[in-house]
Amino acid sequence: MDLHDYLRVLRRNLVLILSCTIIGLSAGLLLASLTPPRYQSSAELYVAAETSQTSSSELNLGRSYAQQAVTSYLTLFSSELVLQPVIDDLGLDTTPAELASRVDASAPPNSVSITVSVTARTPSQAARVTAAVADSFRSAVTETIERGSANRPSPIRIDIVQPAQVPISPVAPKPVLSTVLGALIGLAVGVGAAVLRSVIDTRVHGMRDVERATEAPVLGAVPFSATASAHPLVVTTAPHSPPAEAHRALRTNLQFFSVEGKPIVLTVTSAGPGEGKTTTAVNLAIAVAETGAKVALVDGDLRLPRVADRLGIEGGIGLSDVLAGRLTASQAIQRWGRGTLFVLPSGTRPPNPAELLGSSAMTRLIDDLTSVFDVVIVDAPPLLLVTDAAVLAKTSTGALLAVAAGKTTVPRLASAVESIDKVGAHVLGTVLTMVPTTGADRTAYGAYAKAEA
Repeated sequence: MDLHDYLRVLRRNLVLILSCTIIGLSAGLLLASLTPPRYQSSAELYVAAETSQTSSSELNLGRSYAQQAVTSYLTLFSSELVLQPVIDDLGLDTTPAELASRVDASAPPNSVSITVSVTARTPSQAARVTAAVADSFRSAVTETIERGSANRPSPIRIDIVQPAQVPISPVAPKPVLSTVLGALIGLAVGVGAAVLRSVIDTRVHGMRDVERATEAPVLGAVPFSATASAHPLVVTTAPHSPPAEAHRALRTNLQFFSVEGKPIVLTVTSAGPGEGKTTTAVNLAIAVAETGAKVALVDGDLRLPRVADRLGIEGGIGLSDVLAGRLTASQAIQRWGRGTLFVLPSGTRPPNPAELLGSSAMTRLIDDLTSVFDVVIVDAPPLLLVTDAAVLAKTSTGALLAVAAGKTTVPRLASAVESIDKVGAHVLGTVLTMVPTTGADRTAYGAYAKAEA
């Protein structure tokens, strides 16, 4: 995936990403509002070595001793020796271990000062406990740890240079920080879910997906129309609509496959059902006939014929009857309207469609049609359901695959192309159908269709 693909994934999942971001933001704000406030008070202590000497060497030695002592003293702030007297003096309903979790002591490198901080639920309690911890620490060091005997004074002096103050504002929660952090976490979850969804979702959404599944060019993109099922003949019923123009653009692109003016035989098929192959074949035939070219539209789907219904003609006799030798092509073919479009319906439903379509009679029929018509379009069954379409593609110039956006999967499309390649046929190109008119997967026609609406 390149940058364009990632941007398309983000646009396609914009609602998901925004939803996750809003949920994260709301969760952060809710957490901040439900979290009890915490206040922190601090006191600063100064550690010095007691010495009666005034020489610089003695002073430096004493300072060095105090610096070394400070490092070891930091662990005392979480000890029972320091904290139990605090609990007893203040009457706190807690244990030394729990109180230790709310006490923090630190000292800069090579320093003789210690900063002790205590977190509590109220400002006054934070100040009281901090002051008590500082006093208890000083007593523990000077009266217990550094005092070897009752007659020997402590070599260490501890002064409280910055007494504990009652804090004004809480240190936690921080609504702004919690909200921003929640939004960022939600955004990250949303983006991750979008990427995971794109990896799991193998459906074809746009032209780039089609190009990844097959090397055949995308010859057209027909925008989705809510009225297509009721009015499928868009080239006739809505000649200036974007779907109609899309079929004319497809017609133009297919003209390049006509070599030296020879008739082109086009098999229109799809990977699976419901992808718009019949609608594409019918509208393409009408669009080609608009140019004055003689077009033969053959309903090669002998299992589930739809062409006659789309065009509103009788389909009781047709291709199967011609292939079985009961009729000639000239007897079964019907002219549609007053133009140059002629239709050969599917005819009587046979018990052996694949055998009929792969017979020499079908080859002769195609030869006969190309001797009369400029373009022959065959509507074939889906490729992955039966072998009929691959058989028909072998007798034609090539196949045109209708690919429904948001329905066909990339693996199924690749399998459809492979089934045509196996019989030695050629895929001329693909046409993307039902393209969204909004969102990240819309095409130029899709956007134009939305603007027209």
